[in-house]
Amino acid sequence: MSDIAVAGGQAARRDSASAATADSWRPPDTRRVLQLSLAVIWLLDAVLQYQSFMFTKGFAQMLAGTASGNPGVIASPINWDANLVQHHAVLLNTIFATIQLLLALGIAWRPTVRVALAASIAWALAVWWFGEGLGEVLNSAASPVNGAPGAVIIYALLAVLLWPSDRHAATARFAAARAVGAPVARALWLVLWGSLAYFALMPGNRAPQALSSMIAGMASGEPGWLAGLDNHAASLLAHRGLAASVVLAAALALIAVGVYLPRPAARATVVLAIVVAAVIWVFGEAFGGILAGGATDPNSGLLLILLAVTYWPTRTAAAAAQRAGAEEATA
Repeated sequence: MSDIAVAGGQAARRDSASAATADSWRPPDTRRVLQLSLAVIWLLDAVLQYQSFMFTKGFAQMLAGTASGNPGVIASPINWDANLVQHHAVLLNTIFATIQLLLALGIAWRPTVRVALAASIAWALAVWWFGEGLGEVLNSAASPVNGAPGAVIIYALLAVLLWPSDRHAATARFAAARAVGAPVARALWLVLWGSLAYFALMPGNRAPQALSSMIAGMASGEPGWLAGLDNHAASLLAHRGLAASVVLAAALALIAVGVYLPRPAARATVVLAIVVAAVIWVFGEAFGGILAGGATDPNSGLLLILLAVTYWPTRTAAAAAQRAGAEEATA
């Protein structure tokens, strides 16, 4: 009889432990899915950084090229960094690639997500200066079609918006607002997309052949099907630089202010942002050049798509809590 009681007690404890495990596991929420998506892109960056080309002097020459057109105070450190990389390419590139791999793993592993996101902000700011020349925003070459204001600065912005804090969860209408609040999140969106609209109207981008030449230049080294798409788009935009820039700037300006509109219009704005970012990524950036080799990241288009998803309007946490309470009351 005692054996039966012991066996019954053990079975009850197993059932209790299983129930506790089931209760403790929850599927990842929207923000966690977005964090994991960011981790995947950091992993892609690490893989691209491990390419054989990055261990050659060509990588140092790529870095040095970002100094062109920048003020001396910005260009001098870039040239110093490029010279250092040229003399220690294997060691330094191994360090660079490994840092990005660790960032990806750190964001993916929940216990280290805060440390990894904080580190990714610092790393992104350093790469934005030394690796992207501040995204060319200080010279006339900046264009939303070629990746301005720099892909890596969007990594930092995403880390801030996806920070694992729920200080504003009760009033957050989209994932990006949970940590910093809706006013700050909307202001950051306005600054980013508003700056893209401004860059689209810069004199160098309004020239008749500016956008056409930019897109045609991306076709070099790409697979035939992608090169064909780029060349076709370049042909359509030939001698239409001003009109194309105005249309693009208008769309970007509409996106910039759209997050301040009511929920249905805000959702339409996010959809428009995803479509515009996808067009830029495919036709303007050729998927960041990752299919041609030599790319260090997928460029800004993919990051803009992920950023737009973080602003997708949802029900507030408070509304969800009220709904759950109403369901319990009627049960």
